[in-house]
Amino acid sequence: MTAETEIAERMDDLEIKFAFQQETIESLNTIVTQQWSEIDKLKKLLVRMQGQLADLEDAQGPTDPGNIKPPHY
Repeated sequence: MTAETEIAERMDDLEIKFAFQQETIESLNTIVTQQWSEIDKLKKLLVRMQGQLADLEDAQGPTDPGNIKPPHY
């Protein structure tokens, strides 16, 4: 093999690896974007559920401390 042939083969290998890496990066970018979207949805849901819980606690009224079991019970 001549030096030019070796260089050409190495260039081909590098181009193949580069193309594969580009595809991998694009795929990972898509996945990360989807995950961030899901995280945003879950954050909004959490805020809504915290509000609902606060509303329920307010609607329940004060609790009688005599009816609450201690944590070690």
